[in-house]
Amino acid sequence: MKHTFKKEERLCSKRLIDRLFHDGSSFVVYPYRVVFKSFDPLAKEVPLQSILSVSKRRFKRAVDRNFIKRRMREAFRLQKYVLVEFLEEHSLHLLLALQYIGKGSDMPASTDLHLRMLTVIERLKDESSKLYLGKVD
Repeated sequence: MKHTFKKEERLCSKRLIDRLFHDGSSFVVYPYRVVFKSFDPLAKEVPLQSILSVSKRRFKRAVDRNFIKRRMREAFRLQKYVLVEFLEEHSLHLLLALQYIGKGSDMPASTDLHLRMLTVIERLKDESSKLYLGKVD
């Protein structure tokens, strides 16, 4: 499997983003806040559309925000195949927002972000199976 993060996998629709933040479920795995919602794909065949963000309030300098977003994107890109396989197995389609909520005074290490991203993906699989598949573990 290729570890890519294509344009089709990015959440760009303002209408879908509004729906995600208005009706979606969320949880926190520090330093990430995760918001997710199931959706019916119209013409897109991708099972997952996601958006990554870093707060301007916590990180004033654009250089710092971009640095963290690059590291988040890399961690997500390398580990999302686990979630995509799960979604394809169960014929689910998810909208996903990953927000970095870490402290503004420290820059995260990429190994920490990778480990936490794996935790986020596992928790997301559990939460989506509870909500959308009706499975209780």
